[in-house]
Amino acid sequence: IRSIGYAASATVLGVLIGYPLAYAIAFKAGRWKNVLLVLVIAPFFTSFLIRTLAWQTILTNNGPVVKFFQATHLIDVMQFLGLTNNDQLMASKFAVICGLTYNFLPFMTLPLYASLERVDQRLLEAAGDLYASPFTGFRKITLPLSMPGLVAGTLLTFIPACGDYINSKLLGSTNTTMIGQVIDGQFLRVLDYPTAAALSFVLMITIVVLVAVYVRRAGTEELV
Repeated sequence: IRSIGYAASATVLGVLIGYPLAYAIAFKAGRWKNVLLVLVIAPFFTSFLIRTLAWQTILTNNGPVVKFFQATHLIDVMQFLGLTNNDQLMASKFAVICGLTYNFLPFMTLPLYASLERVDQRLLEAAGDLYASPFTGFRKITLPLSMPGLVAGTLLTFIPACGDYINSKLLGSTNTTMIGQVIDGQFLRVLDYPTAAALSFVLMITIVVLVAVYVRRAGTEELV
């Protein structure tokens, strides 16, 4: 349940960050479009492990991020929401979710960009000619046409985030253990292969069921 919750949180944050980013690249970037796309995929040129370790430096106790959170009392808000346990950001739910969101954000942004880039601008112009506000045009035209990318992005983010164990191991604590860590421990430390295999199978079946329900509710099976 904790793994699903963390993965869902990272997916929601990925949508909130990735959709405006993909929208800006597709519609507003102009000649900078290719440069911004390169910047989106640039993290893939660095090891997943190194990208996660970098967050230890970003969220270090004496770093500017923690000082900013303390100065603005955001750290108190995080404690109230149960995302941190004390005045530090490391070894907390917040750190794990940040790591998951950052590492899988390109998987959200790129499918969204692919869908938004195919939207015919003439449809938005026609909506404006019919006195639709920009928000109505977005809600009635852009969002529905970008649904395949949104569904694909959420799946590409949620599925690997559920089984991830690097972020929770390096950025979290014993209170933020995810199912991937348990499976890893059963395979490599305890050497209890039947239990590890059973946990992997249960995780796989759970994700398949959730994905099937989600795709059915989303009303589209066109993921590309």
